[in-house]
Amino acid sequence: MAGKVAEKQEDTQVDYSLNDLLLRGRVSASAIEKELPSGDKVVEFRLIVTRAERGGVDTLDIAAWSSKMRRSALSLKEGEWVEITGSIHRRFWSAPTGVASRWQVEAAEIARL
Repeated sequence: MAGKVAEKQEDTQVDYSLNDLLLRGRVSASAIEKELPSGDKVVEFRLIVTRAERGGVDTLDIAAWSSKMRRSALSLKEGEWVEITGSIHRRFWSAPTGVASRWQVEAAEIARL
């Protein structure tokens, strides 16, 4: 019996994946609400984050899907400092030239600094 338990434990793979992020930056412009062909609504905006080591900035696409996060995102002003917690996802859609995709941060929480 002990051999079978050890055998089962060897077959089990541990998944150490983690998709959890924290960003702080400035809002680049007012958020925009979109209605998708599915009827779902999303509010999108961009966050400007300074690169600490090499200088320069990155502009990241942020998406707010829940009704609470959509309301919060729509209230943000250009230049305002915010903290975003969430996860990163790759979104796919049909474009005139075929399937298109982009990386996007899905905001779980938005807090003003």
